[in-house]
Amino acid sequence: MDSCLFCSIAKKEIPAEVIYENTGALAFLDIYPMAPGHTLVIPKRHVDTILDLPEDDFVSVFKAVREVEKMVIKSLKPDGFTLGINQGKVSGQEVDHLHIHIAPRFFGDGGKSFQTIVSNIPKESIKEIAKKLKI
Repeated sequence: MDSCLFCSIAKKEIPAEVIYENTGALAFLDIYPMAPGHTLVIPKRHVDTILDLPEDDFVSVFKAVREVEKMVIKSLKPDGFTLGINQGKVSGQEVDHLHIHIAPRFFGDGGKSFQTIVSNIPKESIKEIAKKLKI
């Protein structure tokens, strides 16, 4: 995709603070970090969502996530991590290229857990929802 910001970063056409790279993925520091070491991991190949990610790129992308976490642990010593993928505009996806946020967490950082992102309690039971999903 010609106008994709993250494709341009993957092709090294736009500078970024790249901290890790393998054959199928690139990891670089977020320019609007939520925490020290906030990193984005992207597949080098353009895909909008995780549903579009070819099977052979899964290993590269998630290996990059694991390796970046190790790097952050070694250098910044966080107390934990929040990992996130915003898929679709409603979830906050700003760049239509799959990217995984790795946000190092530190005690007292003011952040919240994944469970605080959405408050849309289902009206159906989880048993009814499971039945629909298994169809």
